Amino acid sequence: MNFSLQILGAASAMPISEMNPSAQALTVLGRLFLIDCGEGTQQRMRQMHLSFLKVEAVFISHIHGDHIFGLFGVLSTMAMYNRTEALHIFGPEALGPVLKFYQSFWGEGTNYEIVFHKIAVSGLEEIYVSKHCRVSAFPLKHKIECYGYRFDEICSARQLEKAPARSYAYCSDTMPFPELPDYVRGVDVLYHETTYPVDFAEKAAARFHSTTEDAARCAAAAGAGRLLIGHYTSRVRDRSLFAREAAALFPNVTAVNDGDVFEL
Repeated sequence: MNFSLQILGAASAMPISEMNPSAQALTVLGRLFLIDCGEGTQQRMRQMHLSFLKVEAVFISHIHGDHIFGLFGVLSTMAMYNRTEALHIFGPEALGPVLKFYQSFWGEGTNYEIVFHKIAVSGLEEIYVSKHCRVSAFPLKHKIECYGYRFDEICSARQLEKAPARSYAYCSDTMPFPELPDYVRGVDVLYHETTYPVDFAEKAAARFHSTTEDAARCAAAAGAGRLLIGHYTSRVRDRSLFAREAAALFPNVTAVNDGDVFEL
């Protein structure tokens, strides 16, 4: 799998017995990018046979607990595996003190450097480039400072002759806003939170979240190839409802579950 997405958590803040909170792993030619890190991330990584030593960077959307409570466990396990390669962690300014707190209590004996990169962008902006992937951040509209991430494959001219470069965008907690489709325009695969079905539209707006139709409209306006949805409220037991509602406006949609793997 040289450009693939693995779902480590698809739930929202309230616990769901069969699902972890938000976490994903994007594999690009053997290197891993973690996207958010909710509770249970390291257990799911073990279950899906993902290497803690191959994680190149971590991208945190915001510091609500369902997106970061698993981070300390991941960092600790990396140390126990005797990781020596520096780990780059990207996120909003408020993530910096959280990482300092971790290091002050549990950082002794850690053989790798944690390099924090503060995100502060007002539009789509490149923040990281590795050998095979270019990563950009963009602002989202949530209760607190929150960012989405776009991953664009870097291909040589010879590779582009065989196949086009692939792209993936991650839209974490957000309510809809006019600029969002431009930030993710033309991506092959778009993940967009759908915390609520349409009947909960007022609650979604009040809590700065999106409905199934909000996500579908964004995907259609952006010209995305495929839409993945998740971050489900625990109030709705029939999660097939999320996909049915979104598909009415954007047919190529999948409601993700923990353990799903998508080759992009």
